[in-house]
Amino acid sequence: MDFRAALLEQTRAFGELIRTADPTTPVPTCPDWTLKQLFRHVGRGNRWAAQIVAHRLSEAPDPREVPEGKPPDDPDAAIDWLNDGAELVIRAVDHVGSDARVWTFLGPRPAGWWIRRRVHEVVVHRADAALALGADYDLPSELAADAISEWIERVAIETKRRGQRPLELGKTLHLHATDDNLGGIGEWQITSDEEGLDWSHAHAKGDVALRGPAKDLLLTITRRRSGAEAGIEVFGDNAIWDDWLERTPF
Repeated sequence: MDFRAALLEQTRAFGELIRTADPTTPVPTCPDWTLKQLFRHVGRGNRWAAQIVAHRLSEAPDPREVPEGKPPDDPDAAIDWLNDGAELVIRAVDHVGSDARVWTFLGPRPAGWWIRRRVHEVVVHRADAALALGADYDLPSELAADAISEWIERVAIETKRRGQRPLELGKTLHLHATDDNLGGIGEWQITSDEEGLDWSHAHAKGDVALRGPAKDLLLTITRRRSGAEAGIEVFGDNAIWDDWLERTPF
């Protein structure tokens, strides 16, 4: 997957969705935020990531001190600011090399990690904006599937670091995307053992299983929509799924 192209594409789509909207519109899926705050969060986040990569930082910089971290007041200039931030991430990675080790909130990672991370950040926040505005939200199934994988990877790492267990020991959660073109990458088997969480793209039975389009599975697993709202089929022990949602990061 071309994450560079996806970052630019998804950032542009996010900006166009918000361009003519009332900036004071509340964003229900990001409590206490408005569209203006959501827009600034995404735009500043890209510049923050670009700063980490460009300077090969080993610790997180203060987001409040990111150069040009606030969008201009002019709406068109603000959209340019947003799109330029995505470009900055890509240029920073190209400058230092994708394999250069830099700080991430999951520990040191190759600089290229940040491009994929920022793609999925804007993917989910574009959904936040669409839901706030009652707008349609679509996403290529391959990108939605990778966003699910990236989310599960992060949860698994955080589980080991924090000692929190969103699945009880020995329990399994299975996700199955119904999109025709995904094949094996459209299934996720998540297991819980003494070491923490593990996952694979295995086709297997879970103690609880969710079935639906990858886009809707993504919105459900990131708690942007409930399974019922997204039309997701749930099989097995619903309590396990409820516990997963309760115990995974917002």
